[in-house]
Parts: sequence; C-alpha cells; structure tokens
Amino acid sequence: MSPKIIFIFAIIVSTNAVEYYQAPAYHQSALIKSYAPIVKQLEVEAPAKYDFSYGVQDDHTGDIKSQTESRDGDVVHGSYTLIDPDGYKRTVEYSADKHNGFNAVVHRDPIGHPVKKIITPVAKAITAPIYQGYSHY
Repeated sequence: MSPKIIFIFAIIVSTNAVEYYQAPAYHQSALIKSYAPIVKQLEVEAPAKYDFSYGVQDDHTGDIKSQTESRDGDVVHGSYTLIDPDGYKRTVEYSADKHNGFNAVVHRDPIGHPVKKIITPVAKAITAPIYQGYSHY
C-alpha cells in the first residue's frame, strides 16, 4: 500500500472514532436527568439516633468498667466508669453538640482499697540448641 492510501485510511478511521465517542454524550446526559430524582432521595439522611451501653465485671482480673451513651441528631450524652489501680473509681460524664463542642466532667471516688490485679505468668520460652553442622573445608 502506498503511504497516501494509509494516510487517507487513518483520517477516515479517526473521523469515525470522533463521531462515535461524541454521540454517547447526549445519551449520558439523558440518563443523568432520568436518574436525578433518585439521587436526590439518596442524599437525604435521617438524623442519627441510638442508645448504647455495656459493662464488664471481672473480679478475678480486676477489670471492672462500664459505659452508656445516647445520641439524638448531633447531640451526644454519655458516661463511663472504671476502677483505677490506686483504688479510686473514675466516672467521666460527657456531652457534645454543635454549639458547645465536647465537654467532660471527671469524678474520682475512693473504693476503700487499692486494686490488686492478677498477672498471669508468661510461659518460659524453650530454646533448642543451635545446630552448628559441619563445614565442607
């Protein structure tokens, strides 16, 4: 084939490619318009609302703690307690909202005796003798 024919063929192919890729733009805008009401429905979010609580009471290990929290929209209220190793019960009451930000009040009350946590001993590692092998020299 001569270079002139190849050049003309390349121009025809590229012209058809441009027309082909420009055509779907009209259809794409039509699709976006038809799905617009659905997208608007998905953007609306209900305000968050929940109540949460949990607690642990393990006298053997000394792990004693609890937490409660509630949220209604952008307003959060909650508290948590735990036993510090020095024998005090720490209670933290907190709240957060858009206007006041995060605020916490901490109370420490003595429980009468320091907490003795039981520490489980770690198993001793067993080491095997290192194989020296022999050398080829």
